[in-house]
Amino acid sequence: MTSGSHRARSPKVLHVTTSDSSLDLLLRPQLEAIQAAGYEVVTASAPGRYVAAVEASGIRHIPLHHATRSMDVKRDAAVVREFFGILRSERPDIVHTHNPKPGWFGRVTSRLAGVPVVVNTVHGLYATASDPRYKRYIVYSLERAAAAFSDLELVQSSEDVDVLRKLHVPDDRLVTLGNGVDLNRFDVPDPAVRQAARAALGIADDEIAVGVVGRLVWEKGLREVFEASRRLPTRVPGLRFLVAGPLDPEKADGLLGPDLDQITRQSGVEFLGERTDIESVYDALDVYLLASHREGFPRSAMEAAASGVPVVASNIRGCRQVVEHGVTGLLFGVGRVGELCDAVAKLSLDQSRRERMSKEARRKAEADFDQDRVIGTVLDAYDRLLAAKGIPAAQG
Repeated sequence: MTSGSHRARSPKVLHVTTSDSSLDLLLRPQLEAIQAAGYEVVTASAPGRYVAAVEASGIRHIPLHHATRSMDVKRDAAVVREFFGILRSERPDIVHTHNPKPGWFGRVTSRLAGVPVVVNTVHGLYATASDPRYKRYIVYSLERAAAAFSDLELVQSSEDVDVLRKLHVPDDRLVTLGNGVDLNRFDVPDPAVRQAARAALGIADDEIAVGVVGRLVWEKGLREVFEASRRLPTRVPGLRFLVAGPLDPEKADGLLGPDLDQITRQSGVEFLGERTDIESVYDALDVYLLASHREGFPRSAMEAAASGVPVVASNIRGCRQVVEHGVTGLLFGVGRVGELCDAVAKLSLDQSRRERMSKEARRKAEADFDQDRVIGTVLDAYDRLLAAKGIPAAQG
């Protein structure tokens, strides 16, 4: 795969993730924009129910039948062989991988296969300063090695940029990408829209709705959320906890149906399931809660902020970039249920403070969380890297 073999055609970019849900729920606006800019866009991931939405956008999908998020030596070796076959048949100009696992095997395999341009998005390093030393050593060693095979690392979190610099990844291969959402889809609702959204969920005017959105896995801090839902009603009358998101049984820490039944019986949490109209859920909320133990750059918190909902979040990487403590929301110590309860109570009992934070949250979203800026950064990187390899840029 050399630049001399490229005919006069649209440059082809292959995006690789482990899960099809990432292609649809996290990357589809970016993929559609890249396609609109004149690129031929192809995707590869494990097959699943989200592929249909990707293909409905006119984006081709190739299944990686052996892709798995768990550590499985046999399947991991098989997916490398499978991916190498895709590279030979597709001959992409750019391979764009998304960490963790496709970032590791995808960068190395693509470079060895002669792909002209290799780009990786770091959605969040799978180790932080609070993790055990052995985990940090393994993760950071893999990242350092794999980064040597890419042309560019697009890093969502500025804190991860600092880590990668300490791992001696060259500055000219690091770009702080940030993250963004559709600021038109997620906006501060007018009073009539908000009233309708609350009525649809059965939320009374004098009730306080606290929402959680995301995959139902314990890593998202759901134990703390459920404990808070048991403790807080005595402090905050009329408090409602709403949780929206899909089950994720493939994850080792994923909740199962019986878990939800037991939690519903033991607490006041209301499960809304997976919603395609998630903006309507944000429109109904008074407070958004993200109690995660690990995040890259949390999309749900950005969506809430763009919708003018104050965010209470754990004080970890990613969340610190979304929440300005005391301005757009409140931060609490990860895993500390008491601090979580105090923060939710403070906002729930202070309407004027919520209203001030709502305005500031939207202001910050407009300044920092616009997905069009993120897409522009990606497209600029593609054009620059293709030009360096003598490959004509896309003609949108």
